[in-house]
Amino acid sequence: MTTFLQQIVNGLSLGSIYALIALGYTMVYGVLRLINFAHGDVYMVGAYVGYYLSRRMQGREASFVSALLVMLGSMAACAILGLVIERLAYRPVRRASRLTLLITAIGVSLFIENGGQLVFGPDPKFFPSLAPHYDFLVAGVHLTSEQLTVIGVSFLLMILLRLFIMRTRTGKAMRAVSFNLDTARLMGISTDWIIAVTFALGSALAAAGGVLIGMQIPKIDPLMGIIYGLKAFVAAVLGGIGNVPGAVIGGLLIGTSEVMVVGYLSSTYRDAIAFGILILVLLLRPQGILGRVQKEKV
Repeated sequence: MTTFLQQIVNGLSLGSIYALIALGYTMVYGVLRLINFAHGDVYMVGAYVGYYLSRRMQGREASFVSALLVMLGSMAACAILGLVIERLAYRPVRRASRLTLLITAIGVSLFIENGGQLVFGPDPKFFPSLAPHYDFLVAGVHLTSEQLTVIGVSFLLMILLRLFIMRTRTGKAMRAVSFNLDTARLMGISTDWIIAVTFALGSALAAAGGVLIGMQIPKIDPLMGIIYGLKAFVAAVLGGIGNVPGAVIGGLLIGTSEVMVVGYLSSTYRDAIAFGILILVLLLRPQGILGRVQKEKV
């Protein structure tokens, strides 16, 4: 029983990071009906920005304040990156066909991946310690301060995002644009601004995930966004693409499933489990756990 609880805690820690990345996918899809395949690479950039900021602060004593400053700096940098990607890559082709948007998204992803290897170097780097390390033993379950920080910060960001979407005027406008972009424009909503805010928010959450994964698994590399991005995309599909609570549930389920497979079967199937779940979802419930079937007139 203790081992099972330990696996659950490890799965929640990993799944909360998948959930943060999945939120970016689901928010952009909800507004534009676009799968932003460059989102995983924004997560990679966030991890590297956090790495370089933490190197600058290495002379200071490790503290949660330093970790918070690094995370906020990384989120701000990736929010700007998200705005640039939306303005230069997606806005010019917004009215184009779905295939054009898909090719553009793949092109942006490849550009960031290869640019990351040129700028950051192809060799992996290791995150310095950002916050003090503590170990806890609760009911026989071993917990670390890094795990608790990852889970706590992730859920805090998810709650703040939910409150932003449901309680603010901008959030209400985002929901209106998601429901019908053209009608929202006719009602006086600046759809370009709302779409830009959506990209910025999603990119900032991905950056937070990059810093958190650096705290928990300190090895980062320029191609790390590929596999994490794909798993987060599976999480968004599992929860119901376009549904914010669904992305959170999907991320937690993918993370927990992955840890359980590693713990009870073999690490060989670590990456396969997410794509196996994707196949099952597409076969049994294509709309996802919280998604709804939408009828389209042809």
